[in-house]
Amino acid sequence: MTPRISVVVPLYNKAPYVRRALVSIAQQTFSDFEVIVVNDGSTDEGAEIARSFADQRMRLVTQPNLGPGAARNRGIKDARADLVAFLDADDEWLPEYLEEGVALLDRAEPDVACVTLGYNTEPEATSHLSLWRRRGLTEGTHRITPETSAELVVHMLAYMSPCSTISRTEVLKRLGGFYASGKCNYGEDAHLWLKVLLNEGVEFGFKPLARFHVEDSSLSNNLPGVRPVEPFLLHPEELYAVCPPELEPLLAEVLMIRALKTACVLGYWGYWREAKDLVRGFNTPSSWRYPYYAPSLICRTPLGGVIGRMLRRISPAVFLFLNIATHSK
Repeated sequence: MTPRISVVVPLYNKAPYVRRALVSIAQQTFSDFEVIVVNDGSTDEGAEIARSFADQRMRLVTQPNLGPGAARNRGIKDARADLVAFLDADDEWLPEYLEEGVALLDRAEPDVACVTLGYNTEPEATSHLSLWRRRGLTEGTHRITPETSAELVVHMLAYMSPCSTISRTEVLKRLGGFYASGKCNYGEDAHLWLKVLLNEGVEFGFKPLARFHVEDSSLSNNLPGVRPVEPFLLHPEELYAVCPPELEPLLAEVLMIRALKTACVLGYWGYWREAKDLVRGFNTPSSWRYPYYAPSLICRTPLGGVIGRMLRRISPAVFLFLNIATHSK
């Protein structure tokens, strides 16, 4: 019998945490699912832990290490259900996650491709709801139009995460899945979610039903340095290829905002030439109106790296704070 939803768990060297993730899936109040654990070339015992998990709805598939986007895409390819959800092996869901997410999609209009729910970050169980409200996000169905604010689209994109989003499988396949070239492990999901936002309705919910364990993630363990440039800034042509013509000016604004922010990060770490080249490729007449424009002017010069080095030397606490701030979505 075909399950209602396929749950995809990409697994790469997460042996200490994968059992917690699988237990949180097994304890879901919605039980009509299959679980596809994609072992992405792990070198620890995580795959054995998953293989030994006592639940007939779970199966393990193995591939060479190709990165998180490719691992999720393998799960999408093997999914038997019309709906698909993703849970990273170091995160977990509350028991009602699938039940409430599927119910929201069932009540939504046919053009709603995804429902993305709230989350808390662990270990402090920090809620970010007030932040998202300040950024203008609201619960309910959102459909982007030419009148939609580019900044609101940026915030929608930042709110969406694989581990808190349930999607229609056909839509993700049609839009090409997650970015997977070069074992990309940063922004591979946003590349897909931006395509979804440009073409489909998305339901936003604020109830925190996912737990993101930042203490276990590569984000918290990989701070002392610049991150790669997001794939949608490296390959904007892939977005324009699926963008409705009437939304192309809005897409240009969205990419410009993200380019300005990424330029600030690059300049902070001394890569001012790369920051300058990046902004040059996305500049629009309205660039000056956005918050990151002024600091990016500095970060596109050698002075940006000088200031960055000075700030990192002030104290470890300031260094950590700035790292987290500049690497956040």
